[in-house]
Amino acid sequence: MAFASSATEMSGGRAGTGGTGLQVAVQSASHLPLPVLIYVLCVVFPLSFSAGPLVLTTLRLLLMTMIIPLTVQLMMGRYGKVILTDYLFFAHILWAGIALAVNNPGQMIEHVGSVGIEFIGGYVVGRAYVRTPEVFLGLCRLLVTLVFVHVPFAVLETLTGRVLLVELLDKIPGLDTVQIVSNDKRLGLDRVQSTFAHPIHFGLFCSVVLSLCFVGLKGVMTTGGRTLASLIIFMTGFLALSSGALSALALQVGLILWAWVFARASWRWWLLVALFALAYVVVDILSNRTPIRVFMHYMTFSPYTGYVRILIFEWGFANVVGSADKGIVGSPIFGLGLEDWVRPAWMISGSMDNFWLVVTVRYGLPGFLLLAVGYIHALAKVMRRDFSADPVLTQLRLAWVFTFMGLTFVLCTVHVWGNVYSFVFFMFGAGIWLITADPRSEGAEPETGPASQEGLVYRRDLGVAPVPDPATPRRSRFSRF
Repeated sequence: MAFASSATEMSGGRAGTGGTGLQVAVQSASHLPLPVLIYVLCVVFPLSFSAGPLVLTTLRLLLMTMIIPLTVQLMMGRYGKVILTDYLFFAHILWAGIALAVNNPGQMIEHVGSVGIEFIGGYVVGRAYVRTPEVFLGLCRLLVTLVFVHVPFAVLETLTGRVLLVELLDKIPGLDTVQIVSNDKRLGLDRVQSTFAHPIHFGLFCSVVLSLCFVGLKGVMTTGGRTLASLIIFMTGFLALSSGALSALALQVGLILWAWVFARASWRWWLLVALFALAYVVVDILSNRTPIRVFMHYMTFSPYTGYVRILIFEWGFANVVGSADKGIVGSPIFGLGLEDWVRPAWMISGSMDNFWLVVTVRYGLPGFLLLAVGYIHALAKVMRRDFSADPVLTQLRLAWVFTFMGLTFVLCTVHVWGNVYSFVFFMFGAGIWLITADPRSEGAEPETGPASQEGLVYRRDLGVAPVPDPATPRRSRFSRF
């Protein structure tokens, strides 16, 4: 866990000043590849239409036209070295097809086709087009802008319950959009759905943008500007009134504060891991409940919701491994497919608020392991890179890692599907380039050739002086971010 391992990583680069490397990156960030722009707009403003017996979304249509050529070029090494995660993700979809062929042969082609296009399509678009700091910065700015576009509509919705953006999209001739979801109020407010399929998805989208704004856009915006923008993003995500999304937002804030307080300690992340392990042991000793039960109980808006989530986890996992006490014969290899799962008789709804659990129940332990190992492998590879000599890559890596630390936990408490499911793995693919990114130290010669297919040039010659110049005005500790 070597990410952000040196003191210079957290102290380099004045916010809003004219470091050459960052200047060039920011100027080039306006050249966001058109496929990325169209993809993100399709995610955030979902539209669908009928094509004979089929109902297609604009996102699926886009990915259908791109998935085969991008996948072929990815496996040929055109978008950087093919890594273990690439193989495991493709194997996950292949295994999902096998599991559904065993459990639901009549629905296998339709389901694997839609899920495979959304999952692999989003991932390969991120892998193919987000491969330089310029493009990543451009993506960060686009996502922050889109959250700000939602702010007035989100405030209106939480106060009045009117989902104005969905109403407007629904008026486009010949096109449909998401259905308006009916939810009970929380804290006296309506939960904001905005243009997403569920308020949970809106909250998750905002949580993805938080670290990308505050950490990723360091140097692009002033410290005060990033702080204000991040506060607005946090409050907008809060209006989804989703405990999962709020947990992701809070976790990212905690990681940012931890990195700031212990900026000069190279061992700070190992200390954080040790404290988490200690907390787990202490809770396990002092409580008559397991630490997982305690976590699920307190990370919800009501004790009842926490209780239900605990039951969902216990019974869902029992459906996989089996339970003599519950009278369940497990399905550890092929899972249940799309079949209904065994649960208490009073639990009418069959929904599972846990993405990782849904994958395990649906496709068995092999389906889960292929996805989880690929996910952890890429995340660990990025975290272990040493970018201490390159402050631009440092901030982008931190932003991406913080984002997926938050997402990893939120996916334990929510399920994602459709556009947001694709978007999660698009963002995952958009950070893979960091595994092989070439850091350059102060005084290094800038690259003279194109940095990507888009012809962008990124000069990583923004230097960081290990000893501050006495003549330089002293900066706030907060400017480390």
